[in-house]
Amino acid sequence: MTLTPLISSFTAELTDMKTSSFRAAAFAVLLLLNGAAVRAEVIDIQWDGSGRFDKVLSVAPGKFAEVCGKLVKGRTVDWSFKAGSALDFNIHFHAGKKVEFPAKVDGLSSAAGTLATSTEQDYCWMWTNKADQPSALTLSLQN
Repeated sequence: MTLTPLISSFTAELTDMKTSSFRAAAFAVLLLLNGAAVRAEVIDIQWDGSGRFDKVLSVAPGKFAEVCGKLVKGRTVDWSFKAGSALDFNIHFHAGKKVEFPAKVDGLSSAAGTLATSTEQDYCWMWTNKADQPSALTLSLQN
């Protein structure tokens, strides 16, 4: 959904309005609508017939991307990623109210490893972009 025509039309109408409080409230609504278009991305792992999952995506500035899927205990997953800029990276799962991190490193633009699952859980590979520019990300998982 592109909001540019809506924003332009709304901006033109707002210039004719006299109360600054109404303009501020309307602008806040537009920011909220526009923010929904750039929300963080959560992707479900869908293995192909050869046990691979490959994904190319963009991590928006100040947002995160997360790739998650249920894995059984004792499973190994070889993983690798390359990003256009340094991102904070982790692999995590939730054990009750506690979050466990089999891997967690800040400021990486690429990495590779093998996850050996210790319990049956939904495991997530997650990247956070703290920069002010989007970052391209290429992920490969193999089980």
